[in-house]
Amino acid sequence: MLLERDHIITAFNEATQTLNQIGKIVLVSGEAGIGKTTLIEHVYSTIELNNKVFWSGCDPLTTPQPFAPIYDIAPHLDMKLFDLLESGAIQTKVFSAFFHAIESFDEPVVLIIEDLHWADNATLDLLKYFVRRISLVPCLLCLTYRDDEVDTVHPLSTLLQLIPSAHAKRIELTPLSINAISELAEGSNHDPQHLLEITSGNPFFITELLATQNTTEDKVPDSILEAIGIRLAILAESERFFLQTISLIPFSVPVELIQYLFPENGETYALDCVKRKLLMCDSKGNFRFRHELARLATQTSLPVYQQKKAHKKILESLEHLALISDLAWLVHHAEGAFDANKILIYGPLAGSKAANLGAHKEAASFYEKALNYAAEADSELAASLYENWAYEVGLTTHMKQSVIDARKHAITLYKALGRQEKVGENLRWLSRLYWYQGDAERAEYYVNEAISLFESLPSSSELAMAYSLRSQLEMLNDKTESAVMWGNKALEVEKSNPNTAVKVHALNNIGTALVMNGQSDGEVLLEESMQLAQKLGLHEDVARVYTNYSDYCVRYKKLDKAEALISAGIQFDVSHDLDSWTYYLVGIQSQLRLEQGRFTDAESIASGVQELENQTLLMKLPALSVLARVHSRMGYKDASNLLEQALQNAISTNENQYIVPVKLSLIEYAWLNKKLHLALHNIEWLSSLSENVLNIWQKGELLIWQKRFDCFNSHETSTTIAKPYQLELDGNYIEAYESWLSLGIPFNAALALMHSPLDITDSLFTEIFNSLENMQANALVTWIRDDAKQKHYLERLPKQSRGPYSKARKHPAGLTSKEQHVLNFMLNGASNLQIATSLSRSQRTIENHVSSILNKLEVDNRIEAMLRVQNEPWLAGKPKL
Repeated sequence: MLLERDHIITAFNEATQTLNQIGKIVLVSGEAGIGKTTLIEHVYSTIELNNKVFWSGCDPLTTPQPFAPIYDIAPHLDMKLFDLLESGAIQTKVFSAFFHAIESFDEPVVLIIEDLHWADNATLDLLKYFVRRISLVPCLLCLTYRDDEVDTVHPLSTLLQLIPSAHAKRIELTPLSINAISELAEGSNHDPQHLLEITSGNPFFITELLATQNTTEDKVPDSILEAIGIRLAILAESERFFLQTISLIPFSVPVELIQYLFPENGETYALDCVKRKLLMCDSKGNFRFRHELARLATQTSLPVYQQKKAHKKILESLEHLALISDLAWLVHHAEGAFDANKILIYGPLAGSKAANLGAHKEAASFYEKALNYAAEADSELAASLYENWAYEVGLTTHMKQSVIDARKHAITLYKALGRQEKVGENLRWLSRLYWYQGDAERAEYYVNEAISLFESLPSSSELAMAYSLRSQLEMLNDKTESAVMWGNKALEVEKSNPNTAVKVHALNNIGTALVMNGQSDGEVLLEESMQLAQKLGLHEDVARVYTNYSDYCVRYKKLDKAEALISAGIQFDVSHDLDSWTYYLVGIQSQLRLEQGRFTDAESIASGVQELENQTLLMKLPALSVLARVHSRMGYKDASNLLEQALQNAISTNENQYIVPVKLSLIEYAWLNKKLHLALHNIEWLSSLSENVLNIWQKGELLIWQKRFDCFNSHETSTTIAKPYQLELDGNYIEAYESWLSLGIPFNAALALMHSPLDITDSLFTEIFNSLENMQANALVTWIRDDAKQKHYLERLPKQSRGPYSKARKHPAGLTSKEQHVLNFMLNGASNLQIATSLSRSQRTIENHVSSILNKLEVDNRIEAMLRVQNEPWLAGKPKL
């Protein structure tokens, strides 16, 4: 009997009716026992005749099998998907295969995944991928989870934040009322009010208590554990032990396993438990508890020493039946049996498979379980466990001291084994770990130790990678010559020990070091690195080149090239779901817009990046620095606070590449707001840096501010600086102005001309002033007006504009208002015909708009357009109609 759920059933039915047009997501949440499964079972019975339905769920393992619920349905979806899972294919291939499997069905699909609060991280990542594309497939994705177990740090919370609200229905199941409980209790001797008091309206608790049919006041349980205990007590001892044994298995239990564990009466016991509503039997003939609370309560009733024996028997049964493909299951029972030998066998195998699937947290957990028995492992196995665990944990938590300690344990064991090549490999990893901790001295020490050891061994690709790591460290510390030298050594060794990954890594290091030092010939190396990475499908290496190359082009004012690289890079990152790289690159794009004088665009992009959740400080820092500077130029009151925040965040990185731009922004802010002390403080700090820290553009900006604040001594410097700054420094203000304009940087052009002691023609003056107003460079406009009042040239200024400027109305990607409106229809999954009907336009007109939108967004199709907007939500905006 399903009570007080009619409105929810209606919501499901409405969702299924539109599946031919657009996919939908239904989230069903509530506490354990609230009736999520019962509701889904009811809905399933009403829709199974009209739709293809797939039903799976997650299990409460301490370390779940990667893609566990997907395994259950994969053979029915697509054998290609199942084969990819079995072979341990990389995550992106699994994601794509899953999407295409759902997409390929001719009829709408209903996909139900229960108990998502127990989901493994690989499954959660797959669902993150899928929910972002749900509008593109005729699929109703129904997800259930316990909301009382999901807090802000639970892995599931990230997925829930990504659910697109336009395509989702969130259903929170509430406890039953006294009226519903009275209806359920009708015909029994239970008091509905008492049931409400001791169960708080939880349907499972109520159902279990009603099943006891015992209403004696001193025997009615006050918790579900007691309720289950009463039901267990009335069973025969053999049947109770059967149920207790099965309770140790957090999976659906195959009938052949039951028959092996209890050869005489196992299946009879199972069917009897189904009749008693303790177990349920699914369509495959597998058995499981009707509710997880019942299983846990039953498990608790079995003494620990008996649990250990039962786990051992279950493990032996699984091995005998050759049910060993699910390594997580085997590890679970080996752990319960405290069987060191089996854990040392299955733990590493499970860890390796999880790592191949990209489920690195699960892999680390499996290795950790095996490490608990490292004292009973041989030295070779123990050493590999330490280094494999350290690698998996180190992928996401580099700062942990325990990771460093594990590497050191591995080194000690490998030294005893005489495995020098493994010692060297772990020394190299120690170098990287210490660099992540910010300990440059130790990082250099360990990479040198690794190099020294590898050089004493036959030449190898490991030596080449050690050289390349040294190159990377030198590059990150702005030591160009040393970075190039070590990178070239890596390439030389790689020639005789081919390893393209080493070559890609080294070319990137060398190329980046050269271009950041102003040597444009490094561009060729970056392009070669990218081509090799693209050829081999090294997606992250491709993204790294796009990021480094774009950053260099913006820093060195190669804005046209930066425009092309950033557009292509964002398109690549979005199409490969490289979100963290996307956000960093978008931050560089906001810097580009700032340089181009597109202040409102820069502000929109930078603000959007700041509002994104679950991004690190480093991912947001480039955009924050831009937001601070653009607010300074636009005269916003929060500019000072933003600049201070950007400075503190930059200082926390301890890297001058982030600190220097903010310091220069602070000087510009001080000049615009007449804060002499602030300017001189930051000029002094920048002047104290070694000459090789600043590039020619930063040196030029520093020197020009020194001149503008009358603290420049031409006899103290002979450094080379960028052309526009040198022109102004030499007093050639008109030439400096024209040089900036030729680079496409109008604000700097105006700033240079405003410092000219020469009289500027009225027409040029008006041109500059109008340009600043169109940019919304309000701080400089105010500065000029104040200067005009003091120097009595107000009559030369154009009348103050009113209302919004044309630039303020521009979309960051250049979409017109009509195109932006069409884009919003596209984001909701509308077809060209549907958009045309809604806007009363011809379909041909809408097709032209869509084509223009795709072109301006630098994407090839609607899917990539939707993914780009999901990564850059500010592109959707609020269209002006």
